[in-house]
Amino acid sequence: MMVTMLQRVHALLLAAIGLAMLIGGAKLLRLGGSAYYLVIGLLLVASAVLLWRRRRSGALLYGAILFITLAWAIREAGFDAWALAPRLGLLFVLGAWLLLPIARRGFMPPTQSSSRARGLRILPRSLRLIGAAVLAILIGWGLRIAGPAAPADPAYQAGVRAPQGITGTATSARPGADSWASYGNDPGGSRFSAAAQITPANVGRLEVAWTYRAGAPSLPGYLNFEATPLKVGHSLYLCTGYNDVIALDADSGREIWRYRAHVDTTDVTAFTCRGVAYYRIPGATGTCAARIYTNTVDARLIALDAGDGHPCEDFGTHGIVSLLAGMGEVTRGYYLVTSAPTVVRGRIVLGGWVTDGQFWGEPSGVIRAFDAQTGALSWAFDMGRPDRHTEPPPGETYTKATPNSWAPMSVDEALGLVYAPTGNATPDYYGAQRRSFDDRYSSSVVALDAGTGDVRWSFQTTHHDVWDYDVASQPTLVDLPTAQGVRKALVQPTKRGEIFVLDRITGEPIKPVEERAVPQRGAAAGERLSKTQPFSVGMPSFRGPDLTERSMWGLTPLDQLWCRIRFREARYEGTLTPPGLQWAVFYPGSVGGHNWGSVSVDPDRHMMVATSNRIANYVRLLTRQDADARGLKPRRPGSSEVVGAAAAQEGTPFGVDVRPFLSPLGVPCQPPPYGMLSGVDLETGQLVWHHALGTAQDSGPLGMRLGLKLPFGPPNAGGAITTAGGLTFVSASLDAYLRAFDTASGKRLWEARLPAGGQATPMTYTTDSGRQMVVIVAGGMAAFNTLTGDYVVAFALPKERP
Repeated sequence: MMVTMLQRVHALLLAAIGLAMLIGGAKLLRLGGSAYYLVIGLLLVASAVLLWRRRRSGALLYGAILFITLAWAIREAGFDAWALAPRLGLLFVLGAWLLLPIARRGFMPPTQSSSRARGLRILPRSLRLIGAAVLAILIGWGLRIAGPAAPADPAYQAGVRAPQGITGTATSARPGADSWASYGNDPGGSRFSAAAQITPANVGRLEVAWTYRAGAPSLPGYLNFEATPLKVGHSLYLCTGYNDVIALDADSGREIWRYRAHVDTTDVTAFTCRGVAYYRIPGATGTCAARIYTNTVDARLIALDAGDGHPCEDFGTHGIVSLLAGMGEVTRGYYLVTSAPTVVRGRIVLGGWVTDGQFWGEPSGVIRAFDAQTGALSWAFDMGRPDRHTEPPPGETYTKATPNSWAPMSVDEALGLVYAPTGNATPDYYGAQRRSFDDRYSSSVVALDAGTGDVRWSFQTTHHDVWDYDVASQPTLVDLPTAQGVRKALVQPTKRGEIFVLDRITGEPIKPVEERAVPQRGAAAGERLSKTQPFSVGMPSFRGPDLTERSMWGLTPLDQLWCRIRFREARYEGTLTPPGLQWAVFYPGSVGGHNWGSVSVDPDRHMMVATSNRIANYVRLLTRQDADARGLKPRRPGSSEVVGAAAAQEGTPFGVDVRPFLSPLGVPCQPPPYGMLSGVDLETGQLVWHHALGTAQDSGPLGMRLGLKLPFGPPNAGGAITTAGGLTFVSASLDAYLRAFDTASGKRLWEARLPAGGQATPMTYTTDSGRQMVVIVAGGMAAFNTLTGDYVVAFALPKERP
């Protein structure tokens, strides 16, 4: 009785799966997709009916289903285990029931020694053969995981070449091993340290040297702790997401002082501060001779004494400058600054973050410089009035709705240039209303005169950007050997996954750039797309392979089928498919490609090391009537809503619905890996190595944490650093680990579990005693559902015993 009940439960489950595949398969076939799901759905229903009736032929039919599925899966996906898993996993697990003696006892007994009986004997052998084939695939996958670095992805323009070494970073004198005085260590953002005590030979001995906890108060929005500390003298300086500034002893992690910013949290939806700036006033002594600068989520610039954390009274008003001057009426939460300020020639330069997608006429994206001692405005770069560098006269404001610059900037002190990456003009996904200066400077890197704010040159990475492809990465400055001699170069990663290498004096490409035709069909009425877009042909592309129906993924055949249907229903003609009233797939999505983690350049080994992502977005525009019917309005004062996927884009004919392209189980509709770590020879532009970065330990379907160390490369946020010791340190991935890699080969050498997600860029320095520390902020990232915390963790080699 019990056997019969279990067999019928199994049959009902097969019938349910079969019906779902039958209905979904019919829809997919009508859309021009694979017939497999329709056929297998029919066969599964037939098998379920026979099994319900306790017929052995139902098991034989199921064996045939498995044979067909195995052949189809290998034909579609080859022997890629990640691609085979959803095609084979569920059906083979359900088939395992038929191998059990208890299941075979539930069949009706044969009336004679006939083909029925022979079929029963054949069935286990058939399933075992199929199981052996699947096991062989998994063993091969395991060997691939345990073996050397994976070969280059065909999506990359890849070659393998031993790194040779380049002349140096952008500055004539590299920062010493005992400091990390700028957000990217040097003003050019190399994220390279001369520290060399930790090497590939001893990195495995690293241990926790100290831990500090910053505190995590309850706040109305997302709280992120993503800072990269500075190290100057004997102190570390960092900020929390709610803009408290903390000084720690660099040897012990002991708190020296803390400045409580008491930010106004009204209508702020995300609390983020990625770094502070340090500057010593030339010739000054005493109080505030050395200063720490921070900018806040309530739009203030603050100067503090580096020694004791007290505000500098001669800066602004009691140490504070309002960043709302000249901006006009600004709704709380619409304008703030998350990146570290930039210091150049006695000036503090900063842009600002503007809330995405709300309405045409959002706050200006003006870039401003303030005197480092007094806080007075030195100059402003207002894209709508590029010749006026002063604050607007009474009754006027900086030009509204211009592209903003929220990412970290870089500096070449010798050239007197500030390099500002810019976002696209608001709102993000429709641009018919944009003005000529919006189209000129959006999604670009702009070189500004540090003394005047005049534009020296600009290079646009995406023309008329309607994909939210902000330039989110700090430009990295290097001195690069070429056939024409050493060139002063700028390396600019982008969300598109393109990396442009430019002459930082003129803005002309050093590595070739081609204008290529891009998709035009399906754009919204009135939109004016650029017919071509720039592609960097002298560097690898990190956008990943083009998507196809076959490349759709899921954890099971059912959610994979769902993804295939959604892909077929959408427009996708490759990268830069434009948004329109029909759903479209954007790949990469707005996470990138490359984001604020940027890249690190090791000048000794000629290697650029980059984190990157491969996550698609699913996007469509909404008519104004549809947007209004859904209640999409710009955020208003007092709203507790966190800015999310759907946005009003008020003042244009269209709202927008933007979401990650996920299956119903909450996993991406494309196969792993999603987050990568890669090494590129900058001189040749060849990919030397690349890896999936991170495991499934702290992520999984439906927001679960699987606890499995499967190397599927979850998305990442944060950057890598390189050292003279030949190591790359990186956390960034959704699993909570700090890892060390050999910079030359990409081999993983060490990892340590963190108490929370390390969605930050680490830093390193050598103490007075010669002990090298590697420091990471482990605070997590709410938007990625990582483990959250308030930790600063330092790692070092064990102290030598006397």
